[in-house]
Amino acid sequence: MQVNTLRRQAWEALKAAEIADPVREADWLLASALGRPLSTLVFEGDRVIAPGKIERAWTLIRRRAAREPLQYLLGTQEFCGLELAVTPDVLIPRPETELLVEATLQAVRDIGRPLVLDVGTGSGCIAVSLTRARSDATVYALDIAAPALTVAKANAMRHGVYDRIRFVRADLLTAFSASPGGLFDVIVSNPPYIPARELDALQPEVAWYEPRVALAAGTDGLDYHRRLLSGAQELLKASGRLILELGCGQADQVLRLAQQTGAFISLVCRKDAAGIERVFVARKAA
Repeated sequence: MQVNTLRRQAWEALKAAEIADPVREADWLLASALGRPLSTLVFEGDRVIAPGKIERAWTLIRRRAAREPLQYLLGTQEFCGLELAVTPDVLIPRPETELLVEATLQAVRDIGRPLVLDVGTGSGCIAVSLTRARSDATVYALDIAAPALTVAKANAMRHGVYDRIRFVRADLLTAFSASPGGLFDVIVSNPPYIPARELDALQPEVAWYEPRVALAAGTDGLDYHRRLLSGAQELLKASGRLILELGCGQADQVLRLAQQTGAFISLVCRKDAAGIERVFVARKAA
């Protein structure tokens, strides 16, 4: 079989599976399966493909047609300009989460050697991006799942920041329950925020394949925000920031929860490119 023939068949298979961009995704998968640069597929259309590589390509195409996320099939996702490894053990990093990195960098802009806590690190996308951007920063990266920490560590090593990230397996802030207060300049988190009843209605790539522990957050989607608002009070330095990602429509509720603690001032929500209030920033009272 020639490359052009395989490409057409792959496009048709993904189109039939209602993949939004079947041509581009098929080409990405074929380039991976054939071990060829994406740009060469067009120029090598007449090249004959070995049977083993054809089967490898169809394995990927069939899995994508079954709505397995493209990022898991390719094993990578771009985030803040970095190529990160991703597996089904971690949530796939989204562009919206880059806003958390931007907000954190802004919060520590005038702080030398900042100490940051990344809660629920997953792939390590936030922790790795922060330490790449601030060579003097030290980041603690927490996750309850050991397989997720394995992925995060691999990404830290890949980008040369492993020695500046402290990886800890823990359930949210419990690892620091016996620690003295006022440790961190920033606590940042992209916590689970999907109401449990809404999970099955999400697109198949999310509902069927991404780890539910990184998605579901009780009846209203705010179980983890409540715990973080409560626990962060003691761990933040005076004027330290708590920075959280929000789901659509959650901003008003999280603002009220923060106000009820009496510990935070200067409560701000920042919108993403779609106009959704996506990032919550609260400054602890001095």
